Amino acid sequence: MTGAEEGYCVSLDLLKKKMAEFAKERDWDQFHSPRNLLLALVGEVGELSEIFQWKGEVPKGLPDWKEEEKVHLGEELSDVLLYLVRLSDICGIDLGKAALRKVELNALKYPVGICKSSSKKYNAIEEGGEGDED
Repeated sequence: MTGAEEGYCVSLDLLKKKMAEFAKERDWDQFHSPRNLLLALVGEVGELSEIFQWKGEVPKGLPDWKEEEKVHLGEELSDVLLYLVRLSDICGIDLGKAALRKVELNALKYPVGICKSSSKKYNAIEEGGEGDED
């Protein structure tokens, strides 16, 4: 099972288990401290950033990108996700629940009636504002 099949739904729990098995098989738990995982995650975010660094604005769907560029992007996005999942597991955080809670908090912080079509930060939004960009 590679998980690459069309329509295959991958859960955070499955990724967490796969990463834990992967580390255990290689005796890498000793290296997976929160600090080390965070630094590895930051490094991967840097590699992800390099992909976009000189491309300017990129349209949704990446229509002008070559297939190998998209594959590379997928690999770097995966590295970021996997380190994030592993870090949350090592820290004892249920990432799925934490993310859903954060979406709910953001919905309260950015009510549709005030924030629609605005990119302003929550502390810069005024009741009845125009929704201008900063």
